[in-house]
Amino acid sequence: MTRAFTTDTVDPAVIDECVDLASRAPSAGKSQGWHLLVLEGVETRRYWEIAFPVEDRKNFAFPGLLDAPVIALSLCDPDAYLSRYSEADKQRTGLGDSVDAWVAPYWTIDASFATMTFLLAIEDTGLGALFFAHANEESLRQEFSIPDGMQILGTIALGHPADGVAREGRSAARARRSAASIIHRSGW
Repeated sequence: MTRAFTTDTVDPAVIDECVDLASRAPSAGKSQGWHLLVLEGVETRRYWEIAFPVEDRKNFAFPGLLDAPVIALSLCDPDAYLSRYSEADKQRTGLGDSVDAWVAPYWTIDASFATMTFLLAIEDTGLGALFFAHANEESLRQEFSIPDGMQILGTIALGHPADGVAREGRSAARARRSAASIIHRSGW
């Protein structure tokens, strides 16, 4: 994850290509409930003013993060899944009746797959990105007219990585789990 950016703009076509790739991530019933609210230019400043007001930034460890020329909010739409599973070929599942009918929130799962694919695609272009939790959700919803039914998964800052100012996050020193500690064969 990149935590310091230059202020150089990002070609919108690169974002479009990465979103196009991410749209191929798994989607239950091809419900396709993932959305990305992309903010650029002045809109990124508006985002930061709401999500991370100036008065809270005094001791912020990653000031170069605020230079990211693009902020994208990753969202999912549960109603897209209810609508899709109400269609004739899926209706018998009963999953179109209510979000409570689902054993897992596939709108969140699928949008997470798409978000991860998007992050990997961004990295593959040579750009950098950071996924992080959003703050002040109600104000963000109001400022950027985000519909009530949409769930905000998080925020992605993206742009050109700044040279020489990379600083790892506090968790970077933690050991990565081995494949052997993750894989369970033939039972737990």
